[in-house]
Amino acid sequence: MRFTPRTAAVALLVGASLALSACGSGPVNTGAAGNSPAAAGDGITVYNAQHETLGQQWADDFTRRTGVKVVLRNGSDTELSNQIIQEGANSPADVFLTENSPAMSQVENAGLFADTSSAVRDNVPAQFRPASNTWTGIAARSTVFVYNKDKLTPGRLPKSLMDLQDQRWKGRWGAAPSGADFQAIVSAMLQLKGKDATSAWLSALQSGAKAYKSNSAVMKAVNTGEIDGGVIFHYYFFNDQAKTGENSNKVALGYFKNQDPGAFVSVSGGGVLRSSTKQANAQKFLEYLTGPDGQKVLQDNANEYTVNPGVPARKGLVPLDQLQYPDVKLSELNGSEVVNLMTKAGLL
Repeated sequence: MRFTPRTAAVALLVGASLALSACGSGPVNTGAAGNSPAAAGDGITVYNAQHETLGQQWADDFTRRTGVKVVLRNGSDTELSNQIIQEGANSPADVFLTENSPAMSQVENAGLFADTSSAVRDNVPAQFRPASNTWTGIAARSTVFVYNKDKLTPGRLPKSLMDLQDQRWKGRWGAAPSGADFQAIVSAMLQLKGKDATSAWLSALQSGAKAYKSNSAVMKAVNTGEIDGGVIFHYYFFNDQAKTGENSNKVALGYFKNQDPGAFVSVSGGGVLRSSTKQANAQKFLEYLTGPDGQKVLQDNANEYTVNPGVPARKGLVPLDQLQYPDVKLSELNGSEVVNLMTKAGLL
């Protein structure tokens, strides 16, 4: 089965292009913390591309601790990054949160972030924030190769993400190419391996893998034996295991090693908008997210990695210091270029 263009993928491409004035212009949902920026009084408005439930848990706990109300406007990474850029200095957003780094880089490159406070920088090690210190990591997730235990053994797994372009894997694995998660992984590959190698890998992917709409769908296909394996982020497996396990009972996780692109750890970002008129409270929220209290909420409610070394990863997760992930420059993860390469390869 070949990857084929889809309406949703075209929409994603449109959203990723800064040249199109219509980008990000669609409505976004408002969280339960309020109905509009004005309703929050001295509170803050957060454009939230993180999981809605986690975003609301953070917002509620922060308000309980500080009295500062938080209005959440929920959307996707690309949708909200483009909306912020379109709004510019008139954006009502005080803080922007994402699931992956490329959308943060997009806003950073537009010069729309204020510098993070020294408290935030003290909370987060340098590898989980850009050198510019205009935003910071707030959570992290590891790339994994999920595989069907009835079809593969650890010794038969690909040694590198790049190996999946080989003919022996043709038709045996899948991914969700239209999603921000997979595109973040490809962005890391682009930085680590270069344009030519990435383009060649994407071309092989177009004819050699199966496309799915989401990471969860990839894992489900692996579990049923439709495909032998797939590339996703780790927490989809752990989330399913914490519930019924019906989509992961026959699944195991393979971790790429040796700083391979497939060992990429994606950083979820948070930044304060330069245009915010509530800088003190916005910075306080970012300090909360990266501090012990916010990271404990993450630890208790999500199967993602904490970035504050004072709050360990949730029990059951492979510790970050054992993942052998590659060193990538967060500010140089280029989502727009990845979309262009994937489009040329016929994946979008």
